[in-house]
Amino acid sequence: MSYKCVLVDDEPLAVGVLEGFLRHIPDIEVVATFNEAIPLFDFIQHHKVDIIFLDIEMPNLSGIDFLKCLKDPPFVIITSANRDYAVDGYELNVVDYILKPLTMERLVRAVSRAAEAMELKARNVTAAPDAEYIFLKEGKKFIRVKVDEIQYIESIKDYVKVVAEGKTVVTRMNISAVEKLLDPAEFIRVHRSFIISKKHIDAYTATSIEIGSVEIPVGRIYRDEAVRRLGYDFEV
Repeated sequence: MSYKCVLVDDEPLAVGVLEGFLRHIPDIEVVATFNEAIPLFDFIQHHKVDIIFLDIEMPNLSGIDFLKCLKDPPFVIITSANRDYAVDGYELNVVDYILKPLTMERLVRAVSRAAEAMELKARNVTAAPDAEYIFLKEGKKFIRVKVDEIQYIESIKDYVKVVAEGKTVVTRMNISAVEKLLDPAEFIRVHRSFIISKKHIDAYTATSIEIGSVEIPVGRIYRDEAVRRLGYDFEV
């Protein structure tokens, strides 16, 4: 299987180095390169893109702000000389964060992670976004979970834990893949590691949400959206 990739970096030399490395990785096809993020908005609307290799510090729009603007981004691998944005990157659920200078070995590992995430997304969960049930793969079997019984979803390294009424399922996959199956009117991403069901909230503050006996943190970069969706009426 061939993965279509886009490279975004404001330094032409960095684009050339990255593209040169990627030519030696099987099943990787570079379909476009950009020196800033803004033109990529239109490109991904009209072309299939599996992976974006994205720099952070760029003119007009940073890589982090670009990701915040995307509702359903392709898989993203950040390439940056600055480690200060790593937490922000992982809160936005990037596949990997590579510090420059790039090496072939590090790129191969990042591409492998992206390929695994795409495979898991394709085979571990089956459902339409408005489905009454989703099927999650746990071990060798698929388990049916009623969507309106899901209380919250937690990301644990390479797995997600789906907690429902009377049922908990742990499956090896990316939390964003589960998020895409759920109705955004009913489920809210409140943290890089948590999605919550609005109907199961027992209490909340500006920084946390309680569902049963579990207290779920509200991540800093998700707070504005949580405020809007839950209707906080106090300062955050």
